[in-house]
Amino acid sequence: MIGVASRVGGCIAAQIMLRNDKCSQPGFEGSLVLVGLMGVGKSTIGRRLAARLGLPFVDADEEIEKAAGMTIQDMFDRHGEPAFRDGERRVIQRLIDGSRKVIATGGGAFVNNETRELILEKATAIWLDADINILVNRVSRREGRPLLKGKDPRDVLTSLAKERAPFYAQAPIRVMSSDSPHDATVDSIMKALGQ
Repeated sequence: MIGVASRVGGCIAAQIMLRNDKCSQPGFEGSLVLVGLMGVGKSTIGRRLAARLGLPFVDADEEIEKAAGMTIQDMFDRHGEPAFRDGERRVIQRLIDGSRKVIATGGGAFVNNETRELILEKATAIWLDADINILVNRVSRREGRPLLKGKDPRDVLTSLAKERAPFYAQAPIRVMSSDSPHDATVDSIMKALGQ
């Protein structure tokens, strides 16, 4: 079952923090940036959302790999997470500064203060959230997640969810993803956007 898309709570938090007043307007302006934990479906849902809105879709992780000429795993291994996050911020800034689009970000992008402030100032952030059991099932289907390398996915995701939720909660829109078809999640996002 799809959770209810939330705009009100996020708007109040955003208005208190004076970071993103777009949530008080019907619809949205600028790019849409999907944030949330790995495995929540940011790329899959982002592609479908972009098609529905008639906008281009960009996966920030793919753009980072193109810019660096190596995989994200290689970047983590060779240069460490801080260097990766700096490159990630620069790529996301370039993507947001361009034409209007739907952008899927990596799970840790919105946790970085500079990247989060950039997204909240220049785009509309949408937090895709899901139950840990769903996330564990989804991440087990795909290799190449640096934060899971050699670790138990449930332990990592539970810890990340607790650590990152306060950051993700600053997004003006929150939509729950479930085992239902991804189009149901897209429907919830469209409703939250006033489309």
